Amino acid sequence: MATYVLAVDDDAGIRRLVQLNLQRAGYRVATAVDGVDALEQIRTERPDLLVLDVTMPRLDGIELLRRLKADPETAQIRVVMLTARSQDADIQEGHRSGADAYIPKPFNPRQLLEVVEEALKPK
Repeated sequence: MATYVLAVDDDAGIRRLVQLNLQRAGYRVATAVDGVDALEQIRTERPDLLVLDVTMPRLDGIELLRRLKADPETAQIRVVMLTARSQDADIQEGHRSGADAYIPKPFNPRQLLEVVEEALKPK
């Protein structure tokens, strides 16, 4: 079965761009519009990796990441942050919260693929 990726972003264009590029590379991709939507999907079908924005309504990406890493059932899910929040402090907060990688927007789709592949490698 193909690796399952959940792309979480409140911007429909970004969700679609991530979905199309990862599907072309052979990944099975679903999308969520914010952290609450993502949590609901994660409860029913466990993704291998999240591509996660930070700034979203209802539940932001950092809080979602913290919740996932605090729960033993979801702590192993790999997370690539994909966000316009690209200051050093933002990147450090993402890594401290448990992100495996951090990509600033705007992003190169080829870079996204490389980072996703690297994040999915066994640790």
